[in-house]
Amino acid sequence: MLIYLSDRDGKPHQLEDYKGKKLVVFFYPKASTPGCTAEACDLRDNFERFQANNYALLGVSADSAKAQAKFKEKYEFPFPLLADEDKEVINVFGVWGPKKFMGREYDGIHRTTFVIDENGIIDEVIENVKTKEHAAQILK
Repeated sequence: MLIYLSDRDGKPHQLEDYKGKKLVVFFYPKASTPGCTAEACDLRDNFERFQANNYALLGVSADSAKAQAKFKEKYEFPFPLLADEDKEVINVFGVWGPKKFMGREYDGIHRTTFVIDENGIIDEVIENVKTKEHAAQILK
């Protein structure tokens, strides 16, 4: 499976860069919204625990690189947030599709996290993300 997106500094990220580490790829609907902020802040607040357990983290949404940069700077996230405006990686992981909110249907990103092992194999898929307790769901 290929992840090839650039972060706000133009640095490309691909799956093979993370060989030997566990990789958490979390997809979120929209930067700076309450649920996405709660989720990313919970991961930030537990970042040292992730590092101590050999994890790297990558956040991905369809937001622009500019929106991702503002989100990252405002909340001081220590992990990259990747802009996938063309939804290439989002579609590869199958997290784009119909959603419902307040009776309205629309297409969007399903909040989903993939935990990938040190060999690049998907070890776990978390679809029922608890935004304020997400680190605990991953680090069990």
